[in-house]
Amino acid sequence: MNDRALPLAVTYADVEDAARRLEGVAHRTPVATSRQFDALTGCEAYFKCENLQRMGAFKFRGAYNALAQLDEGARKRGVVAFSSGNHAQAVALAGRLLGIPAAIVMPADAPAVKVAATRAYGAEVVFYDRAKGEDREAVAARVSGEKGAAVIPPFDHRDVIAGQGTAVKELLEDVGPLDYLFVCCGGAGLLSGSAIAASHLSPGTRVVGVEPAAGDDAARSLRTRTLQRVEDPQTIADGARTPSLGALTFPLVLRYVHDIVTVTDPQLVEAMRFLWERMKLVVEPTGALATAGVLAGPIDVRDRRVGIILSGGNVDLKAAAKLFA
Repeated sequence: MNDRALPLAVTYADVEDAARRLEGVAHRTPVATSRQFDALTGCEAYFKCENLQRMGAFKFRGAYNALAQLDEGARKRGVVAFSSGNHAQAVALAGRLLGIPAAIVMPADAPAVKVAATRAYGAEVVFYDRAKGEDREAVAARVSGEKGAAVIPPFDHRDVIAGQGTAVKELLEDVGPLDYLFVCCGGAGLLSGSAIAASHLSPGTRVVGVEPAAGDDAARSLRTRTLQRVEDPQTIADGARTPSLGALTFPLVLRYVHDIVTVTDPQLVEAMRFLWERMKLVVEPTGALATAGVLAGPIDVRDRRVGIILSGGNVDLKAAAKLFA
């Protein structure tokens, strides 16, 4: 496959436009450091704390950027999204801020804390049963048809991708060039946007996606240059249980991402434990993927400047207690 021949839906100019749209609305999240983490890994690490973003995850950036560009008619008809949780909350909050009705299609087994937060932001929740093979996109299409609402997918949408890229734009503006950037990967909306920003602002940065070992479709897709799938991967990283990369994100990953590694659920728990205990940062399993990717050591980062995206902090505390036990 000729990667250069693939059409790319998003450019750095789109990321810049998104940053202007988000200014004063999204939080410019802080960058944390840890001497103990640096000692463990031998690198100089910078953690972009998107767990402290509005609604608790980077997803707010993409959702708001997408909804803010709808015309008046589309705003009145509302939006529908499908998500395991963080995109759900992001669309719900963006909709509330912009006065746009939102309906969210969520799996029946989604974390209760995420369902409650989505409803608290004013969105209607429509459940589907993934254990019975129900297709969330089909359910969203049905709801969209009934309401005349625009569908805002969780990652495969040019405005969503551009919005997510603003997190790394901020990180690089704050800390300067990096040798490595580790980013969690589900459908690769964040990974794609991050890689676009890194390519423009720090061309020497090697961008590494990190996904659960049970859901290694992106790693296989990058390795084979052919889109791979995995059905309903069983992992505690609920935000990365996507079946495949998207039609928009796959070409962006091929063009801008240098490597994708995988980590096990036990490695995720250990990364969470470090972030919670040592850095006092509440991060959910999916949000700890990038940290686990560095700690697990598949890539030698010694004596390198490393960026790590903490993508979210919406944790079901009862579930987290069981993990740590």
